[in-house]
Amino acid sequence: MVRINFEQLKTFLNVVRLGGVRRAANALNLTQPAVTARIKNLEDSLSCELFERTSGGMKLTKRGELLVAHAEKFEQLSELVEKDVVDPDGIEGRLRLGVSETIAQCWLPELVSALHERFPKLEIEFNVDISVNLRAGLMAREIDLAVLLGPVSDYSVNNIDLPGFPLAWYAAAKGRTEQDPASYLSRPVLTYARHTRPHRELKEMLFERVGPEVSLFPSSSLSACFRLVEADLGVAVLPRVLGEELVAAGRIIEFDPGWVPSPLRFTASYLGEPKSHVTETAAHLARDVAEVFFAR
Repeated sequence: MVRINFEQLKTFLNVVRLGGVRRAANALNLTQPAVTARIKNLEDSLSCELFERTSGGMKLTKRGELLVAHAEKFEQLSELVEKDVVDPDGIEGRLRLGVSETIAQCWLPELVSALHERFPKLEIEFNVDISVNLRAGLMAREIDLAVLLGPVSDYSVNNIDLPGFPLAWYAAAKGRTEQDPASYLSRPVLTYARHTRPHRELKEMLFERVGPEVSLFPSSSLSACFRLVEADLGVAVLPRVLGEELVAAGRIIEFDPGWVPSPLRFTASYLGEPKSHVTETAAHLARDVAEVFFAR
């Protein structure tokens, strides 16, 4: 009688999808020898080789290709059992969450709290990064759920739209004597990191409305941008929800040069396959938490 288990099949599918043992080990939070051992035990149980091991990597054998379809059926069945039968209090595992800094400074704590409440035994790890890196991590299956400037335009990704973040222009409160709000834009403009959509859009708008002589200073840290604005080292267009307290405290001011970039649009994005009840639930929780945050 053939003895195989779901963990072996799950490991096998990760090696196939990610293209090797090292990436599968990272995705499964295992060591490379542990992944290799699972594949070897699976091959021993089936009395056949599933991969051709060459200097160029691992390639599925014909029997390995046949196993993929069967393993995916087991995967789908396991997901249905977890979704329909298992009590959420008993669901264990790990959710790898990647978020943009804007989200981290607003409603990330509420999301983590909601996840802990829904899945008490779930291990949640998260990292904060720019959207281009979060997208790469999602496509490489290093992140389960990415909350980023979206949507991610790929057939394999599901995107859930989240409430947008209106932007506002800010300058230092001290020493302001300009009468014309547009004159503020003669100062250096602090902006989002390079290789991000907000940076590109703002650069295009500034070149069109102010001219190519405008000085841009990109930063990957929103909090640093606000501190630099307060120190009168430049002006910035940043999420209004993050600037309200500083304005109320008299540390910075909001000004209107007659135009402002469109609101930042975020999505909760995750891979459609393999289907994951936990990841899909987390994405919908992100939308719910964001809606409550902006309703307040």
